[in-house]
Amino acid sequence: MEGLLSIFIMKKKWAYLAHTLFIWLMYILMFYFTSFSILQTSELDFFIILIGFIAASFSVAATNGGIGAYPLAVYAAFSIFDIPEAPSLAFGWIMWISHTLLIVVVGGVSLLVLPIYNKFYPKNRS
Repeated sequence: MEGLLSIFIMKKKWAYLAHTLFIWLMYILMFYFTSFSILQTSELDFFIILIGFIAASFSVAATNGGIGAYPLAVYAAFSIFDIPEAPSLAFGWIMWISHTLLIVVVGGVSLLVLPIYNKFYPKNRS
């Protein structure tokens, strides 16, 4: 509770909230646009995709990064709407792999660039 309430006393709370919303919006749009990569998921309604996204998000929280559980969660969500198993699992694996690669690549670049950036701009740290 203390952590949630600390948002109200932050110096740049609106920037923090805007960035948080932007990050979640990009995750949802990544999920939505990836649905066009498989024929059986390409014509799904946005709200079906959103339900799959929510189920997949819980699998990441429940396991180590969602490995194995992420595609199963997508399949479970999509099966409610009679989407076949094979394209649902394929979509889940595509999403999990692309998301994991994004984190590894961007995180790796950050590990390389941030020490250089901090060396040249030490006063910009907050």
